[in-house]
Amino acid sequence: MGLTAERKAYLEKLCQKFRRDVVDTLYGIQTGHPGGSLSVCEILTALYFEKARVDSADPQKPDRDRVVLCKGHAAPMLYRVLAERGFFPVEEMKTLRRLNTRLQGHPSAEHTPGVDLSTGPLGAGLSAALGMALGLRLSKTGARVYAILGDGDVNEGMVWEACMSAVKFKADNLVAIYDWNKVQLDGRSADIMPQGDVPAKFKAFGWRCLSCDGHDIEALCEAIDKANDPDGRPVVILADTVKGKGVSFMEGQNAWHGKAIDEASYKRAAAELEGD
Repeated sequence: MGLTAERKAYLEKLCQKFRRDVVDTLYGIQTGHPGGSLSVCEILTALYFEKARVDSADPQKPDRDRVVLCKGHAAPMLYRVLAERGFFPVEEMKTLRRLNTRLQGHPSAEHTPGVDLSTGPLGAGLSAALGMALGLRLSKTGARVYAILGDGDVNEGMVWEACMSAVKFKADNLVAIYDWNKVQLDGRSADIMPQGDVPAKFKAFGWRCLSCDGHDIEALCEAIDKANDPDGRPVVILADTVKGKGVSFMEGQNAWHGKAIDEASYKRAAAELEGD
């Protein structure tokens, strides 16, 4: 069932708020990762507010869906979405990356409600998500696993080993969503490690491959619905995104992967996000 116009507008408004709040937070602490956080906004919003079965009142509910942010550096946006969903107070965002915080620089399943896997080392997340999916299949709960990949992830051989294994074990309760902004820490992916025909690669490994605009909340929801119609294969959604989405001078720029936001940049970014 598609989104109503009212629901779509509500989710889009949430995304606008999340972007502004994350920029505010990162400026306030003078550290963090703005570029990848802004690009993954709609993906996380679609999952936590529309498609993933989660319960903030019972974060460890056995039959919940699992969401794995493989690109763990985008934790600021994950935390902001989790806070809005009720896993912890929104005010706690002010403690991001502070001493003794529950909101570390990369997600910690041990400390942070709503985080299903501690991530940070790129390449490792999809393998762990596959293990979760196979374990959940044995439990017969019907739970699904959503693994959010980034460009740096897909450079890693371990990701492709997981792709082979997922097909062998018919992990059709595993959905990878590739936040495909085509930029990573050191530059454009085409320059750092050319990926070639990405859809063809996933298909060659035996995955079902879907594509959508990763900033179109309705298109994302429709793609997730299609992915959740199992046929014995794992599914990847290639979500076409823009690094730094919503802030013109950050868009597509690897310099903003992990750069602190200075005062002049903050004022310009805030003005743009307010005008969206």
